[in-house]
Amino acid sequence: MSALSGLAWLPAALAGALALHAVVNARLLRRPSATDFPGPVAVLLPVRDEADRVTPCLRSLLDQRGVPDLSILVLDDGSTDGTASVVRAVAGEDSRVRLLTGAPLPPGWLGKPHACQQLADAADPAATVLVFVDADVVLAPTAVAGAAALLRSAGVGLLSPYPRIVAGSWGERIVQPLLQWSWLTFLPLRAVERSARPSLAAAGGQFLVADRDAYRAAGGHAAVRSSVLEDIALARAVKRAGGRIALADGSGVATCRMYESWSSLVAGYSKSLWASFGAPSGAAAVVGLLLLVYVLPVLLVLAGLLAGSVSVLVAGGVGYACGVLGRVAGAAATGGRWWPDALAQPVSVLAFAWLVRRSYRLRRGGALTWRGRPVVPSGGGARG
Repeated sequence: MSALSGLAWLPAALAGALALHAVVNARLLRRPSATDFPGPVAVLLPVRDEADRVTPCLRSLLDQRGVPDLSILVLDDGSTDGTASVVRAVAGEDSRVRLLTGAPLPPGWLGKPHACQQLADAADPAATVLVFVDADVVLAPTAVAGAAALLRSAGVGLLSPYPRIVAGSWGERIVQPLLQWSWLTFLPLRAVERSARPSLAAAGGQFLVADRDAYRAAGGHAAVRSSVLEDIALARAVKRAGGRIALADGSGVATCRMYESWSSLVAGYSKSLWASFGAPSGAAAVVGLLLLVYVLPVLLVLAGLLAGSVSVLVAGGVGYACGVLGRVAGAAATGGRWWPDALAQPVSVLAFAWLVRRSYRLRRGGALTWRGRPVVPSGGGARG
């Protein structure tokens, strides 16, 4: 039991160090401020079967202020639910809005990169800033101006202001907070900005702000045409082209409810998690580390109780508390809900591990689809 007592403190030490890193990152987070932006900005909104949720997004875009020269391009990518009609009804006679009909998907392209590239190509040539927004995002009136100004003040080519993730169902509350928590916990934010290494990159495609010249130098979305995680791939492409990227907390100016049911969440994560790690061995290493740091402490608490070992019990309790503290730090920094959700951190990690396993299993079986299109691995003639 003495050997176990010593090893029991390893998860606690790792969880404590990662929680401290999350706290430090939270203090370094950039945030858009309420300020005007004088230059032309093009907001680019790809939609595919979004009739039931594009209205709040588009209305929030029409309410933007602080950008005197704002254009809004919406591309309908083969919707079959009347999305285009909803866009026309909401936009009315507003001359800032232009609705485009997407071209057929060429071989080798995934759907979203193709839609985004068409939008970028159609944007006003005078627009020096391109703002990509998903239909499930709702922006505050100062969001576009503030994010464009932050892009310029940070001196980067690509800015990713992560929205506040809205989670309604229990499944969303278990899994969705891991998005912000993961990069706050594991990524050194200032190193991400300063380092030229493409591997040290992250981005969220829900709300993405690009300097047009940096976007072009990186090859645009054409450079990531077959990437399931096109947002991260674009960030890496910007770095390869000599540009810089930055992450920001956009929770004060943007909200996003990515999924509205457990089944849609499972489908969404299954589609893309395999692409986050590449080889299964990499996924196994990451999942193993997460289980060690965030699930094992709970088992140590139980072991300590059963064996009557106070040292094991305390080590497990401290490890669990540090894991919860890291979740609280992430939620507090990004506008998320921490009580009582953070207490379920071990359950969140177990759910994530299951989703990773499911994603790889479906990929091996060629059964990954999204919005009615097959998802084929990068380099394999992606068509979805």
